[in-house]
Formats: sequence, C-alpha cells, structure tokens
Amino acid sequence: MTPGWDAGVWLNQPAATERVGDDLVVTAVEGSDLWRTTAYGFVHDSGHAVLHPLEPDTATEVSFILDYGEQFDQAGILLRSTETTWIKAGVEVSDGVAQVGAVVTHGVSDWSVAPVPHWTGSTVTVRVSRADDAVIVRARRDEDPWQLVRVAPWPADAPTRAGPYCCSPTRAGLRVRFTNWTIGPADRSLH
Repeated sequence: MTPGWDAGVWLNQPAATERVGDDLVVTAVEGSDLWRTTAYGFVHDSGHAVLHPLEPDTATEVSFILDYGEQFDQAGILLRSTETTWIKAGVEVSDGVAQVGAVVTHGVSDWSVAPVPHWTGSTVTVRVSRADDAVIVRARRDEDPWQLVRVAPWPADAPTRAGPYCCSPTRAGLRVRFTNWTIGPADRSLH
C-alpha cells in the first residue's frame, strides 16, 4: 500500500513542501531536531515527519535522494508512539560523513551509526518492520541488498505512527526529496 503524501499528519510543519512529479520535497526549519537528553542535556522535539498509523506486524519503507552534506542533516523514517517513545532511522551527516543509523528513544535517546559515504548521490531506502516486541531497521542504496541497521525493543501494543522525516539542527535550507513511501507486511527475518 502506498499511503500517499497527504495520508499522514505532520508532526511539526516544515518550512515548505513541494510536489515534484510524484515526489515530495521537504524544506526543513533551521534548528529542527529529535533528541532526548543523553550526553547533550537537551530535549528537541521539533523534527518534521508526516505520520500514518503503523499496525503490529507491518512495515513501512521510505526512499529519498541522499544529496545533502552539512553537519547533522538527516532524513529517513520516524516511528513514534509518544514524545518519549520513538525511533528515527536513516542517514545523518556527522563529522562530514554520511552515516546510516538509528536513534532509539525510550525516555532518553541513544544513537548508533555506520559510515556510508558511497551512498551520497544515490536513492536510499529505509525499512522499519514491527514484529512482536521489536522493530527491525534495514536500509539500502539503490537496489543493493538490504543492510541490517538495528534491532530495537518496541512495545507490541503501543499505538504507533510512522513515516518520512527530516531534520536540520544546524542550518537553514535543507531540502530532502522523498521518492517513495509504502506500507506492507513486516519482514521478521533478522539474517
């Protein structure tokens, strides 16, 4: 199922949205971010995401063009139950390098990343599957094989919404071109 860009509800309106053919181009507000406390001591809940219900045993995929490169520019999928229970997964620029990773937040945030500089200029797809008490995060460049990014706990009965997200913590002008958004059966395989 393809929910369509208008099927979800915005968590924090972006600076602008624009349709380019079937794609959605989102311009982030300077200073937008999602983080809770750990190591930095602040709480930011200003990231942009268009969210649609995601039931148990389903998955969502979001594709976007990785053509950004400023410190902490980021895009991917946000999975959210409450302001203190959420996961963002995708590609974030850190220390000058594109990094695939996830921030898992259950009261406080953690962050895991792996460098993927060779993904720059490509279409990146992030897939998040809800399976029992877990979320399985995968990502890939273009049509490459899926890469496991994270297995994280997720309350099986938590009301959950998910969809494309982007943030720009340190600058104005980040534009992310989202090219696809689908919802389908969960991928329970870990390997």
